[in-house]
Amino acid sequence: MTGGNVSAIAPYLTHSGTRRLLRCHTCATQFSETRETVFFDLRTPEDKVMMALKRLLVRVDLAGISFVLGVTEETVLAWLRRAAHQAEAITRPLLRNLPVTQVPLDEMGNFIARKHARETDEAGERGPNGEDGRQWLWGSFAPEFRLMIAAVVGPRTLDMAQEGVAVTKARVAGIPACFSDGFTGSLAARIAAFHVVTIWARTGKRGRPRKPLCAPHPDLVYGQLIKPKQHGKLLTLSTRVVLGAERLTHVGFTIRTALVERVNLTLRQALAPLARKTASCCKDRERMRQRVVFFQAFSNVGRPPMSVRQPWPLQERTRCGAICPRWQERTPAMAAGLTDHVWTFRELLTAKFEP
Repeated sequence: MTGGNVSAIAPYLTHSGTRRLLRCHTCATQFSETRETVFFDLRTPEDKVMMALKRLLVRVDLAGISFVLGVTEETVLAWLRRAAHQAEAITRPLLRNLPVTQVPLDEMGNFIARKHARETDEAGERGPNGEDGRQWLWGSFAPEFRLMIAAVVGPRTLDMAQEGVAVTKARVAGIPACFSDGFTGSLAARIAAFHVVTIWARTGKRGRPRKPLCAPHPDLVYGQLIKPKQHGKLLTLSTRVVLGAERLTHVGFTIRTALVERVNLTLRQALAPLARKTASCCKDRERMRQRVVFFQAFSNVGRPPMSVRQPWPLQERTRCGAICPRWQERTPAMAAGLTDHVWTFRELLTAKFEP
């Protein structure tokens, strides 16, 4: 490795094999090739770390991982903390200016530490600073690419709805059509993100000047899927166009949140703390956020769904023994044009992006 400003100067031996010591010709700094990755300065072999992190993504609880691999739960959580930091470092530069036309948003209920919080508000929800009781996972989704755009963990309040919409706005290009359920704070959250401010000219007359007017953006389309329930059972299903009825009719979109709700089911099947009637609840909100962020990065770049696969051309199909594959696997990031191949698990834990 001698290209650019970095060159390999010497190998050294670790628990996971031989590693290279690199040197930067610009700043004359020496560093390991695993620096700023999950495996940097770990005494545990890389295969063992990857085995623990993989099992976190297939609904295995901490106690089971600790028993099988012979490590403590605190060690697994430390590895998860590193993996979540790496996932954020990948998601931040990768999900930018996404060319999406519609974004359904939905929230999924869960419990942290205990089923009922010690302190709740009038609506029965935990406060914004609370770490126990009922918490919600706010997620946005790109149906065209099956791409998870944003994932935020917190109570079901207006502030968390605004945070989820703000993260989504920072990662998409333009103003996509937004769909959600009938949460009362959803409209205010979208107006706070997509709006125009009208500043009135001074008239020169006596009295206070007219306050600026904040109105929804003319291109904003927002529809709600109303799902009233009684004793946990769905009664009726209806749609309501809140903003941009004419534009919604012109583009021909249907108000639905089925795909993002299917992502919620995938999360419940993949992460042990999100499973229903589970004893593997997370102890605080940060641990839940780390699991969700790590799964989001893995799902976008390393987990090819069947819905975005493409058929191989007849002239490019090659036989592997008795099997002749007909389909080309693609990840959501490949469908969106963000990457050109399916990432391996080690690549997910060691990828680096230029700042």
